[in-house]
Amino acid sequence: MLDVVLSIVMLAALLLVLGAFALWRRTGEAKQPALMVLLALIAIANVLIWTIPSDDGSSPIEQAEAGGR
Repeated sequence: MLDVVLSIVMLAALLLVLGAFALWRRTGEAKQPALMVLLALIAIANVLIWTIPSDDGSSPIEQAEAGGR
């Protein structure tokens, strides 16, 4: 189940970046597209935190799934 959530977050981050580019091209405004890109980077960082394994070789998502069973 957590895999689905992380996949949706990654899709949302991709759409945020694409939307920021489109908004920047259409309006020339920089502040709101920059904030959209920042939000996408934060979302990607959160996914990386959940999926990158620690020193013992297990990732937080694996630990959460094992504890939920």
